[in-house]
Amino acid sequence: MTRPRSRLATALAATTLALGLGGFGVASLVSGPDAFAAPPGSKDVTAVMFEWKFASIATECTNRLGPLGYGYVQVSPPQEHIQGSQWWTSYQPVSYKIASRLGDRAAFSSMISACHAAGVKVIADTVINHMSAGSGTGTGGTTYSKYNYPGYYSNADFHSCRTAITDYTNRSNVQDCELVNLSDLNTGSDYVRSTIAAYLNDLSSLGVDGFRVDAAKHMSAADLAGIKSKLSNTGAYWKQEVIFGSGEAVQPTEYTGTGDVQEFRFARDLKRVFLSENLAYLSNFGASWGYLPSNQAAVFVDNHDTERGGDTLSYKNGSAYTLAQVFTLAWPYGAPDVNSGYEFTDHDAGPPNGGTVNACYTDGWKCQHAWRQVGNMVGFRNNVAGTAVTNWWSNGADQIAFGRGSKGYVAINHESSSLTRTFQTSLPAGTYCDVQHGDPVAGGGCSGVSYAVNASGQFTATIPAGEAVALYVGATGGVTPTTTAPSSPTPSASASASASPSASASASASAGASFGVNATTTLGQNIFVTGNQSALGNWTPASAVALSSATYPVWTGTVSLPAGTSFEYKYLRKNSDGTVTWESGANRTATVPASGSLTLSDTFRS
Repeated sequence: MTRPRSRLATALAATTLALGLGGFGVASLVSGPDAFAAPPGSKDVTAVMFEWKFASIATECTNRLGPLGYGYVQVSPPQEHIQGSQWWTSYQPVSYKIASRLGDRAAFSSMISACHAAGVKVIADTVINHMSAGSGTGTGGTTYSKYNYPGYYSNADFHSCRTAITDYTNRSNVQDCELVNLSDLNTGSDYVRSTIAAYLNDLSSLGVDGFRVDAAKHMSAADLAGIKSKLSNTGAYWKQEVIFGSGEAVQPTEYTGTGDVQEFRFARDLKRVFLSENLAYLSNFGASWGYLPSNQAAVFVDNHDTERGGDTLSYKNGSAYTLAQVFTLAWPYGAPDVNSGYEFTDHDAGPPNGGTVNACYTDGWKCQHAWRQVGNMVGFRNNVAGTAVTNWWSNGADQIAFGRGSKGYVAINHESSSLTRTFQTSLPAGTYCDVQHGDPVAGGGCSGVSYAVNASGQFTATIPAGEAVALYVGATGGVTPTTTAPSSPTPSASASASASPSASASASASAGASFGVNATTTLGQNIFVTGNQSALGNWTPASAVALSSATYPVWTGTVSLPAGTSFEYKYLRKNSDGTVTWESGANRTATVPASGSLTLSDTFRS
């Protein structure tokens, strides 16, 4: 079956990965103020739970999205669609019944209630430009044929152009012909507009707070404005998919009268900068690069199409991807989406377990929204909202740092060696949790590394290659959670008298021990290392060194230890409630060689 939605307009006719939609034009069809161009409220980050079942999203809203501060969750299309295991079947609707493979109406309604209770609003990915490319029986039992969808549409409700789009410089071809042979609705028809509006109103009646409008570029801005005028909640948040393509007939600026527009250039340029240019170039990233104004832009590092098409970064790019997420969430441009999907080798592959997520990081579920380096930046963004960039610094290449007014500060090291520097911030004096390497603890404190900012706004850190440091007012450090150490490790006489929980922050890849341990975790768990040295926390779980999950399932970290130091160590798992599980077996032993650099490669012993 033909697949929908290629992101590369020039490849629409040639590629078998027809994931399509592209474009930018010249004239605006709808004028007026920018409407709902950032998600309402102070929390503007959306977790895009691609192909997650509604029941799994409900649990995640309660356990993770709400506590982390996500303002919105975006769910895959809820309407009935063609049958098949491939992900793109979700984008070939056959009716407007809520009966997708991800759940029925009851599951959808229950999810909305759970997310709202957790303080998370719900955006539904809506497919209203087209119906299916063929005939059959839908996921909800509806029998259909192309151009005939009982109870909704018949042949007269579709555009008369019944051939695939071939010319993105021709407005009529883009908006009246068929996107990869999908039956193209005549959205200029009042009946079609009313039918679509009835579907959106039904979603709103269940509590949906906003809509991502799929393939918006393939409908005129006037048609979308006409649909929106029929909504019971005309103030619902809209995020429209309108992809920039140089020289194309349809422009994103045409659509800012009805809502946000997804700014694909942001993601594509991030890939180029992170993989082949210098992060130093990002000092004015945003509207000055020719993008939409910040209050009209929805941004992302990747989405489900672009990660498959390769025109943006994806989880397959390792630390470059993680650091791009950190930058996007720290940088004051647009309203960010965090794509959370699953591993794939087959670009067509549908969700593991049909969309049921039993646990993050299992069955191929990547859960990017829950990575500490990403999830904790949502709290950072919420707390620095409304502040400008201050104290920009770069080394002229791939090491950058900047503040957000007097509320936050982030430093990113995208080079192959560690960065040691005293950073100038505008933060008030105090102790701050590095939310890249630890979690803020309720009532004050940090589960990992913390830094002291002096009265001049300065702090000193060593940042390993491919990592970052992020501090913000509201995430204090200095106080560590209390945990009773079990008797699993056997402390040796060489253990020093005091622990130093922030010692790992000054670690250097060139002096000391670099730890790497293969360890699987469940949602809310993190891996630490401790041992019989002050820099390792003296066998005290509260002072253990937090390891990074950037290369999960291998957790990594580096600790400064003098050359020739012999030491003992063990790994442990910490749960979100502070409870600890030690790995089994005897204490591990190692010695830092005369060269001063030791690399350890271990597997967690359960």
